[in-house]
Amino acid sequence: MLQEGEYERIGEERTRLVNVRVIAATNRDLKKELESKRFRQDLYFRLSAFPLEIVPLRNRKEDIPLLAKEFLKQICQSMGLKELPLKEKHILQLQNYDWPGNIRELRNVIERAVIVSRGRELRLDLPEISTGKALPIVPNYVKSIEQSGEILTYEDLKNLEKENILAALHQANWKVSGHGGAAELLGMKPTTLASQIKAFGIHKRLKRVLRDTELRNQHENTGMD
Repeated sequence: MLQEGEYERIGEERTRLVNVRVIAATNRDLKKELESKRFRQDLYFRLSAFPLEIVPLRNRKEDIPLLAKEFLKQICQSMGLKELPLKEKHILQLQNYDWPGNIRELRNVIERAVIVSRGRELRLDLPEISTGKALPIVPNYVKSIEQSGEILTYEDLKNLEKENILAALHQANWKVSGHGGAAELLGMKPTTLASQIKAFGIHKRLKRVLRDTELRNQHENTGMD
């Protein structure tokens, strides 16, 4: 059907003609799938007459505020609710996430936030930090709230501080002290940062990451031997 524009129903001898345009989408690299023989080559060439590559959401984070506001509007309307405000702190949370599930995941996150929210405050539920390229967000956030006049609660400030520490740890590849470490990026003493890491409960995650890194290095060294 894809090539000739015709088909036969099961049990029929009559050939039927169709005039359709097939649009197919995937989140996989089909060229790699071909090399691994997990995708048929003939089907690939029949489908790839005019391929379009959509940039993942993590590479166009400037689109997140508009998308999030539109999803929030649609979801509130569908639930018969007055539209909840999307604040600067929410936008920064969304832009600081890596979005492996792209736009579908963004919509699901917004829908879940509307469902669990109480009153007029939107409650986002996101993994802490998902990208190793995250940057400390406090300076940008301070600039944003200066412009908007938004008031932060004590809980907002604590969450922001925790996210900023996690972002610095990611950027420093989970190195706390020394040159290029998270303490240097944050402009604080390593002992102070260590205390905050423990206070926020990040120390357990830090130990797990360091342990996994050590095991991976041991495995690589064993493979080289």
